[in-house]
Amino acid sequence: MRVFVTGATGYVGAAIVDALVERGHEAICLVRPGSRLRGAAAASPLARVVPGDLLQPASYRDALAGAEAVVHLVGIIREAPSRGVTFARVHEEGTQRLVEACVEAGFAADGSGSRRFVHMSALGARPGATTGYFRSKWTAEEIVRASGIPHVIFRPSVIFGPGDAFVNMLAGLARLPLTPVIGDGRYRMQPVSLRTVADVFVKALTYAPVNVAFDVGGPEQLPYNDMLREIGAAIGKRRVMLVHAPLPLMKPVVRALGRFPFFPITTNQLAMLLEENICREGTPFYAAYDTPPIRFADGIREYLRAK
Repeated sequence: MRVFVTGATGYVGAAIVDALVERGHEAICLVRPGSRLRGAAAASPLARVVPGDLLQPASYRDALAGAEAVVHLVGIIREAPSRGVTFARVHEEGTQRLVEACVEAGFAADGSGSRRFVHMSALGARPGATTGYFRSKWTAEEIVRASGIPHVIFRPSVIFGPGDAFVNMLAGLARLPLTPVIGDGRYRMQPVSLRTVADVFVKALTYAPVNVAFDVGGPEQLPYNDMLREIGAAIGKRRVMLVHAPLPLMKPVVRALGRFPFFPITTNQLAMLLEENICREGTPFYAAYDTPPIRFADGIREYLRAK
């Protein structure tokens, strides 16, 4: 199958492109100038680079016309308004431009579902969400649903795996004599393995369910404190000493410094952390795509090592 992939050079994108070519699919990768493919697929004849920009459909219209499916992964977690990088522009306008190009290429006319659109959203996306990130992700979902294109939408929680940003950042904190935690640390997350995410995205190209959306999380809902302790155990630290910073003190700090790239968290990210990131309706995607659950503790031990 010829699959047009956006966001192919990102952390998740590289894993999905690798999974595509490993299973014999041809990955047609939209890549912005200055970026390049990484991972095993970079050397595969089944991975083809198409230079272009998501917001300029003319740059990829011909490549899209020859595709049998689309995997749309482009997204940002942090805005840079001075450079025109905003949630509205990337998630909403970018998705709108791509969907329009797909309709022009005849995706919506194929009612059989053989040409489908697999879309990366985010766990927590919903109307009236507390953050611009979640609201823009929901708007992008609505654009996909209204397109008439057979589609599958996935909303992953925090994704962990080799080379991830989040767990490796937490591992750095866990190695400190005292590990800072914003608030009480009881807010839960449902981290999911990168291997699971790549597996279901590729299977969604051919498996039966279409015009569906799945929350995607791991098999456990873990309080943030427990995640840090599991990470500590994985890196060989017997005890992680947690120091909880009161929210009334931390919120103004994050508000003041979150707009600077060097600061590790933004107000959007803090709000998402505190509201909990869990699959409230369960995880039926495991059965739908016949994919095995991977526990957080088991998964992180594959790439975190004691130092």
